[in-house]
Amino acid sequence: MTEAPETTVQLETVAEATNRLLDTIRGLDDDVTVPSLLPGWTRGHLLAHIARNADSLVNLLLWARTGIETPQYASMFIRDADIEAGAPRPLAEQLADNEAAANRWLALAQTTPEQAWTATVRTRQGRPIPAADVIWMRLQEVEIHHVDLAAGYQPGDWPMDFVARLLPRAAADLTERFADEADPAAAFEVRTVDTGFATTVGSGSPDHTISGPASALLAWLLGRSEGAELSGALPTLPAWK
Repeated sequence: MTEAPETTVQLETVAEATNRLLDTIRGLDDDVTVPSLLPGWTRGHLLAHIARNADSLVNLLLWARTGIETPQYASMFIRDADIEAGAPRPLAEQLADNEAAANRWLALAQTTPEQAWTATVRTRQGRPIPAADVIWMRLQEVEIHHVDLAAGYQPGDWPMDFVARLLPRAAADLTERFADEADPAAAFEVRTVDTGFATTVGSGSPDHTISGPASALLAWLLGRSEGAELSGALPTLPAWK
């Protein structure tokens, strides 16, 4: 039996994660002004963002397919304005918007020619990536923001394959953020108690270890947890930029 292409497997993973997210949205209270886990954002803001993110990644897939530069967002002002405008909509509209946006992105991704996945596009931060990484970008948006809805989906519900892939990147990102700090925290080791993963965060030799379940470590590194499930001295993490 011929194995499915890697992109096909990854798209199936995104589809499954999206279905879980949409099921959670269907079960939400109608009040979209309930705070999300993101400071300053309601659930309405978060739902609007998730939908517009799907459309922004459609732009990157169109760029990869056509070779015509199509920025992820026309501008950050428009991105933010779209979120603010979409936030107050009733839950039924938010759900319909997310269903439609997710389907648009997935339909385009599923019909993207194999050669287009190797094309270079740029994220909204200007970072060049192969178009195949757009699939991973969407999966992160869906899984992390599912937790941010504060509607019962927890870091412990993240699939272990997702955690295993993102944890090293989150640790490396934190090292980069510490390097930008005027007074960075001392280097420390992070070590999972369930998967055997370990790495150093920061520069220099680590002076202590922070340990815990992989999903709990990832949630803390991403700023989605205060680290109650972790052991070790937890430094104050630099703010996301």
